[in-house]
Amino acid sequence: MQLRYPRFIHSEFMTHRVFSRSASSSRAVPIEKVVSNVRDNPAMPIRWGLNQPGMQASEAEVPLYVARSAWLDAAASAIREAENLMALGLHKQIVNRILEPFAHIDVVVTATEWDNFFHLRISDKAQPEMRALAEAMRDAMDTSEPRPVRCGEWHLPYVRDGEPRDAEVSAARCARVSYLNHDQTAPDVEKDIALAWRLLKDQHMSPFEHQARPLGHGDWCVNFRGWESARSSRE
Repeated sequence: MQLRYPRFIHSEFMTHRVFSRSASSSRAVPIEKVVSNVRDNPAMPIRWGLNQPGMQASEAEVPLYVARSAWLDAAASAIREAENLMALGLHKQIVNRILEPFAHIDVVVTATEWDNFFHLRISDKAQPEMRALAEAMRDAMDTSEPRPVRCGEWHLPYVRDGEPRDAEVSAARCARVSYLNHDQTAPDVEKDIALAWRLLKDQHMSPFEHQARPLGHGDWCVNFRGWESARSSRE
């Protein structure tokens, strides 16, 4: 799946260790792009429950216009200071950090085991934004029509019909989620393969976890059950 959700719940999503993930990076996305996204579509809570002991907010909520206004004021302040730091010439790996609470993150996630995630996150005990994400993921899964893959055939995200069936092409496009929108970017297979080889040379291996082939049995292979990832096949 390719996901987009508030960055402030990303640390919770990262706790699910059976997931393979590639995510947009504050070190890779241009400052101007993050500022524009925060200004046009700031990430914000979907409920404004009152404080109380424990991890769940009270059912009582602050009036929407009051809470939303305060949150947007904070986002505007972060934008202002980010632009000041950008004017000083500071790198995006510094400037983008103060925008993170108000930004969204794009994530490619691949897994064979989903039940525990849905059990924990589609729950009244989950943070509302995480529950909304999990419900959207479950709905997408329930309505999808997977294409069967034969034993030994590769599952290759982002590789389109008529393109080379190469794990390198898929891995490069999974890596590009750091800074590109796949739906609006014309594919360039040669550039993708060149990027994949740079990733391999530098040992950036996580984008190679999304391409996988069925093993023909249900044994575990690292964090996948019954599947071997391209990363596992290379290590």
